[in-house]
Amino acid sequence: MLSLRAPRIQILVLVSIVFLMGACPLCLSQAALLLEEPYGVFGQVNPTGHDAIYLARLCPETPVELRHCRPGEYGSVIARYQGIDSYDWIAIPLIPYLYSVNEISEVPERADRATVQRLRNNYHETELKSLGDQVTSGNFLHGGWKELVGAAYERRTYAFWFQTTPEQDDALMEKLNAAPNHTKFSLLFSNCADYARDILNNYFPKKFKRSILPDAGMTTPKQTAFKLANYGRKHPELHLTVFEISQVPGYRRISHSNKDIAESLVTTAYAVPLVLLNPWLTGGILIDYLVRAHRHFIPKHPQVLGPDDLANLSSSAPSLMETASAETAAPVEPVRAPTEASPAPSPDSAGTGDSP
Repeated sequence: MLSLRAPRIQILVLVSIVFLMGACPLCLSQAALLLEEPYGVFGQVNPTGHDAIYLARLCPETPVELRHCRPGEYGSVIARYQGIDSYDWIAIPLIPYLYSVNEISEVPERADRATVQRLRNNYHETELKSLGDQVTSGNFLHGGWKELVGAAYERRTYAFWFQTTPEQDDALMEKLNAAPNHTKFSLLFSNCADYARDILNNYFPKKFKRSILPDAGMTTPKQTAFKLANYGRKHPELHLTVFEISQVPGYRRISHSNKDIAESLVTTAYAVPLVLLNPWLTGGILIDYLVRAHRHFIPKHPQVLGPDDLANLSSSAPSLMETASAETAAPVEPVRAPTEASPAPSPDSAGTGDSP
């Protein structure tokens, strides 16, 4: 009897495992660090760009409260923003965050200034009123609710995708929902990259710290992405994969590459105060830049994701991960801003910029 039943039991167990894997999509989790390029006049002065975190399994119940995603939802983007009333972080569904619409079918192939403003205003009126009337749209000096929607009209984004566990996601959700959500924004020491670093430390405790070189003790989006790429190379079980999310043409000129503090010393935004405060530190940063100026951590030809391909960010298909991870692990070259002539900027291209 046992010899007859044992194979049946084994088959039953195997069938049950396969069924549970197919019936439990939430048993597999993903997240990504979004490295967003600088743009506009402020992006020229402060060329560090922006960091945000994509969570495939967690979605916003409100912009300041997370829940588990429902079937068909694409996850959320969460980050520290400047000028969003008194809030420290805001969570926005992935599609609106990139394109200011709720459905992929509504994303335009090209978008002029009037189209972008209309889409943003429509989304604000229908989805963001819960943030309160004191949240402004933003301007050159101060951020606002426009930072929350339509990022793909402003710039190109690189998604550093990695695997998580449901337990890690749940712990993060409980922590964020329970803790006070009061603004801590500071451009130098509590910016968007600091927040992304804190979130990554929830997944990988004590692995992401500030660096004296090349960032003078500050945190920049590029350095956070660089450290995550290095960590992913040492831990292949994360299947770290780099995707490129294209900038929608027509609204702005093509965004340009992120820079760390050492690279940014060519601008007065960092060079002047650092030279005045500590010329020796400034010299050390410049030497570090000359020695390690070109850190290769973005593949030369990453897989490009348009609106119709965004399901890849919430996918855990082995074929996708193996192919993309292999490319990420291969020798890569630094990504440069395109050198060909860029389309003419819209009238407000010189009026707004980037906000870490």
